[in-house]
Amino acid sequence: MMAYGLGVSAPPRPDAPRRDPPWAGRRERSDVIIMAGIAASAIVPLVMLPLVPALVASHPALLELLRGSTASIINMGARARIGEASIVAAVLLGIPSLMMFDWVFWWAGRRWGDQVFVWMLGGASPRTDQRLARLHRIEARYGPFAVVLAYVLPLPAALIYAAVGDGGMRLGVFLVLDLLGTLLWTSLLSAAGYGFGRSAVDVAEAIARYGLWATLALVAVVFLQARRRAR
Repeated sequence: MMAYGLGVSAPPRPDAPRRDPPWAGRRERSDVIIMAGIAASAIVPLVMLPLVPALVASHPALLELLRGSTASIINMGARARIGEASIVAAVLLGIPSLMMFDWVFWWAGRRWGDQVFVWMLGGASPRTDQRLARLHRIEARYGPFAVVLAYVLPLPAALIYAAVGDGGMRLGVFLVLDLLGTLLWTSLLSAAGYGFGRSAVDVAEAIARYGLWATLALVAVVFLQARRRAR
């Protein structure tokens, strides 16, 4: 059996789906920008993960503004219940970070068409074709409502954004619908946190006290898994 050293990839399995670049022909500047945006959408949340134990108790509003994570929004809603924050702030602060990269996926669908789904779903295969057909049915049936409900539909929101871009939705319309959908999502999470009240705040305090090493360990696990898959 041949061994493969660091930085040398093993040849793909014969049955592995082929994963070609999502663009047709020569790569252009727009393709590079879209790829960089997609990569950043995955990397930025990981980079900011250590902020959770550092800010969740001392600066919960700043944490929500920077990360917009489910936990940070629920935490702010819970603090509004006990009088430590504003419920309006809990609803609004996470919107910019949640929407930060949504336009990139819309643009990917608009520019690359169906090929973006083949690429994002892991390459051409019968299963990819089935998922792509399902996605097109959802986009055709629900259209704009799919963007508003993207956070609660049983599909990754990024695929829905790409689907409406592929379907010809204008950027301005997409951004308005995306804002409405994000506002709906943050409102639901804030309401959940408000309902939890003191119990959610106690969890946040525990994370602030003991969560730093757990967070660093999680980052290390994710990094090692990424390296293992890259080999």
